[in-house]
Amino acid sequence: MTTLKDVFAKAKAENRAALIGYLPAGFPTKEGAIKAATAMVEAGCDVIEIGLPYSDPLMDGPTIQDAVHLALSNGTRIADVMRTVEGVAASGAATLVMTYWNPIDRYGAARFAQDLASAGGCGTITPDLTPEESEPWRQASADAGIDTVFLVAPSSTPERIKAVTDCCTGFVYAASLMGITGARDTVNAAAEGLVARTREHTDLPVCVGLGIGTGRQAAEVAGYADGVIVGSAYIRRLLDAPDEAAGLAAVSELGRELAEGVRRP
Repeated sequence: MTTLKDVFAKAKAENRAALIGYLPAGFPTKEGAIKAATAMVEAGCDVIEIGLPYSDPLMDGPTIQDAVHLALSNGTRIADVMRTVEGVAASGAATLVMTYWNPIDRYGAARFAQDLASAGGCGTITPDLTPEESEPWRQASADAGIDTVFLVAPSSTPERIKAVTDCCTGFVYAASLMGITGARDTVNAAAEGLVARTREHTDLPVCVGLGIGTGRQAAEVAGYADGVIVGSAYIRRLLDAPDEAAGLAAVSELGRELAEGVRRP
């Protein structure tokens, strides 16, 4: 299993930011998700976040909602998420699950953590789990040997950033803006300041997500962050493709552009 520690050490040695891609399990199909994520890795992704499709998203924008709707229509369940993780981890990428808390709670925290570790997953991102309620999940994750990633936002106070970073292992997810996911024309100017404020409280890598979709934007973020997170832009390529082969080609093309962008001069 490739760990997040390995990924960031390698990226630092190569003078670049890590490239992190997001894709829901079950989209565009159950097997298609593994193929698409593998194409993302082959084009330059260091880390893949596998989204657990959920019917009531809180921070997902229209593009991800469309993909998740298709995944749920395909009958995607937690067992399929674990199979997707296993397939993607075989590519050599560090593989996380990004999920809201309710599916883990219903499945059982210890069971979820152990099953994820057994599938080759290296951790989770839980955007709606607060530090105050995270201890049982952090303990279950530690017992299974997987990382826990939480989010800070532009609105986070110094006290809140410290509370969040104290719960993180692997890296800290810095949301570049207040709002929902989706590629945008520019990266929010608040992102750089948020990264700097977060580094005052932790030595962990800080990675920026939300609103990044081009090589130019990736280069901008790589100038101050340890990792660049891209989701909606990959998904849009798959949604717009006329068939699977075209979708994989489009994902690979975007991946190469982003991988070039995260390399620092």
